[in-house]
Amino acid sequence: MLNFGRTRAQPRSNRSISLGGMDYSDPKRKNNVVGKILLAATLTALCIIMLKQSPTFYSPSPFSLHEEGVIHVLVTGGAGYIGSHAALRLLKDGYRVTIVDNLSRGNIGAVKVLQELFPEPGRLQFIYADLGDPKTVNIIFSQNAFDAVMHFAAVAYVGESTMEPLKYYHNITSNTLVVLEAMAANDVKTLIYSSTCATYGEPEKMPITEVTPQVPINPYGKAKKMAEDIILDFSKNSDMAIMILRYFNVIGSDPDGRLGEAPRPELREHGRISGACFDAARGIIPGLKVKGTDYKTHDGTCIRDYIDVTDLVDAHVKALEKAMPGKVGIYNVGTGKGRSVKEFVKACKKATGVDIKVDYLPRRPGDYAEVFSDPSKIYRELNWTAQYTDLQKSLQTAWRWQKSHQNGYGSPLVMAS
Repeated sequence: MLNFGRTRAQPRSNRSISLGGMDYSDPKRKNNVVGKILLAATLTALCIIMLKQSPTFYSPSPFSLHEEGVIHVLVTGGAGYIGSHAALRLLKDGYRVTIVDNLSRGNIGAVKVLQELFPEPGRLQFIYADLGDPKTVNIIFSQNAFDAVMHFAAVAYVGESTMEPLKYYHNITSNTLVVLEAMAANDVKTLIYSSTCATYGEPEKMPITEVTPQVPINPYGKAKKMAEDIILDFSKNSDMAIMILRYFNVIGSDPDGRLGEAPRPELREHGRISGACFDAARGIIPGLKVKGTDYKTHDGTCIRDYIDVTDLVDAHVKALEKAMPGKVGIYNVGTGKGRSVKEFVKACKKATGVDIKVDYLPRRPGDYAEVFSDPSKIYRELNWTAQYTDLQKSLQTAWRWQKSHQNGYGSPLVMAS
């Protein structure tokens, strides 16, 4: 028997009803969708209102604003040996600092030390970036209100430059051009350029003055001179304030023991003589290799002008203070006194208390016999003179840091002095 009666209530369909090829939505479902949209819009509006009422909503980064009484300095290569010491001095003097470094030669540990010393908002920021990328560099400049640039970033080993010259021309010359273009495009008006005595090559007469002919004999010196030439050509039609500092052989470290020199292990053979002396004193290498004993000097070894890093960064700060729009200043930064490599080794032995073994080897390619400065111009015009001129004391300061940081910035050790 067929049952035509309804045995249970049927649920209402939420699906559209099709009549004659036309769809008609269920009105209750439509109301639910509209309600959800309105709820979402209301919540969004409330969130925006709450954010706008927050004191930080309209507050851009202090690094993106020019602030009266505050000078914002971009320190390229600020994670490196000299750059980190310069950043420390700037921060101590009340400057706002941005460090840009790709860490190919620098140490993030140095940046962390600075961040711990100056944790206040708006004092210090670190940007990991490569100056060889023009797009990235332009973004950095467009997002930050720089008042000045201290351009330290560079590979800086004479021996390595003879083996990998293209790296040096790219890293020094090309990257300086990128920085200069970004400065011009973003109206940054002051440049303090880190150059070198290597641009002079092997002068016929000592001491070296700022008008001594520049005839570099290795790719490092040539790349720096090319960068200088670019800067000088640009300055002829610019009102930028420019200071070029040609400094000599850098030694020492922060007198308070906060920063030091920590080159990568694979670069030790190309590094500064002070680093090699300390490595020999610590037993990392079996002895010190002195390359070249047949130079025309009083003891046959190279003569150099050794400048303490604390004095060097003081020269940079004085250059920044004295920089004038539309003017270019070029200065040698040295002690004015040359010391032979043998004299240096003797001072290092006394500073470390270790009788370092010394091996005398043939000359290193690209080296020159004698280089020391005449610093009278920088004294006359910037009122700067080297204060840390005791070679042994500078080495003792650096040695203390080396002893307490046997893994560089990796894991500091507490050791008795």
